Amino acid sequence: MNISIISVGKLKEKYLKMGIDEYAKRLSGYAKVDFVEVADEKAPEQLSESEMEIVKKKEGDRILSKIPNGAYVYALAIEGKMKSSEEFAEGLEKLMTYGTSKVAFVIGGSLGLHKDVLKRADEKISFGPMTFPHQLMRLILLEQIYRGFRIMKGEPYHK
Repeated sequence: MNISIISVGKLKEKYLKMGIDEYAKRLSGYAKVDFVEVADEKAPEQLSESEMEIVKKKEGDRILSKIPNGAYVYALAIEGKMKSSEEFAEGLEKLMTYGTSKVAFVIGGSLGLHKDVLKRADEKISFGPMTFPHQLMRLILLEQIYRGFRIMKGEPYHK
């Protein structure tokens, strides 16, 4: 399986990079993982609704241009469906079983994802009603993908 993690903004925090590198290494035996960063749109702290929409649209266009052709797209969105780790693993396994070799996970910027990205998504998933920094979400997502593969294979890790 080829997995793309498409996210807005450059990851700068060393501790997050170390965690992501660790899970990417662990995942390498199960899937090929590519990390794609798209530029975040520079904007002042206080934005009007229309200015927010413009920022999300520009970031969304960048995201859409990076989604691999034929990929099944998961958009991480607070309004998405919450799943247990087992349900998440089951979804990945179904994709692999039925011939979907490309999967893309999309993580928006601080304002979230534009409606065009949400429309392109095959599925919207949520990690709960809390808001997480989008940089930290990369690490959380990667850990859950790794956990999912361990569950699929019946290997120890998931408890």
